[in-house]
Amino acid sequence: MSEILFNRIALIGIGLIGSSIARDIRKLGLAREVVISTRSAETLKRAEELDLGTAYTTSAADAARDADLVIVSVPVGASEAVAQQIASSLKPGAIVTDVGSTKASVIAQMAPHMPEGVHFIPGHPLAGTEKSGPDAGFSGLFKGRWCIFTPLPDTDADALARLGGFWQALGSRVDEMDPQHHDKVLAIVSHLPHIIAYNIVGTADDLEAVTESEVIKYSASGFRDFTRLAASDPTMWRDVCLHNKDAILEMLARFSEDLAYLQRAIRWGEGDKLIELFSRTRAVRRSIVEAGQDVDVPDFGRHTLDK
Repeated sequence: MSEILFNRIALIGIGLIGSSIARDIRKLGLAREVVISTRSAETLKRAEELDLGTAYTTSAADAARDADLVIVSVPVGASEAVAQQIASSLKPGAIVTDVGSTKASVIAQMAPHMPEGVHFIPGHPLAGTEKSGPDAGFSGLFKGRWCIFTPLPDTDADALARLGGFWQALGSRVDEMDPQHHDKVLAIVSHLPHIIAYNIVGTADDLEAVTESEVIKYSASGFRDFTRLAASDPTMWRDVCLHNKDAILEMLARFSEDLAYLQRAIRWGEGDKLIELFSRTRAVRRSIVEAGQDVDVPDFGRHTLDK
């Protein structure tokens, strides 16, 4: 058990991230009260069946009332609506944070509605799976993963330290970035790979020369891993694309240029260029493993089907 860091925590949204936070809070004893809010009565009922909190409500405003820490875990396009709902309930000194994958947009949506005396600190834990909903969460999701803050210029240092301590208690490594820089970094390491995955799986689904049964039956590890990314929550990724549009379009343009270079190398049989590219990208993979962001075992670290 860890020490109690907050008396009352409100979790607005209880999908994969929110429910994983709830499980860690309960396991580690980080709060006396955990109030869970989600718009769906059915989802809220499931959260209660899973015993994820100490109180449950469909009203974000009620959940945020008297909370010391409010964590907003909703698709980024819903950020402003949540900020408007909770604004009048926030007490002076409360910390409000989020877990959205885009930061400049979330700041533009939420910051104008934050009352004076409330500490709004945008955040983004770089953790997740393709699953969604309260059943998808699990304790330990954030262990060894980065949580990035994009604090505003006038952010209170003590509030930032308290929030950092909370995420560190969940096992995260904490870093800070400028919001625009965060969005550009995430566009290449997260958003673009998901978009490419959606596109590749969509292309396979559209092929007339290859039946759907063959695509499924003979899926090699490469295509199979793309399907995992492409199984991610459609609403969340729609909002990511729309709310990080500029950075994503920039990275898509660069990707298209690099893809054209690769096309030419293949067309003209330029094996030396292919070797150079494939060697360089192989080194990136080694660096990711060395940085502790993946494990160097067969099948990308997952259990094989024939065990």
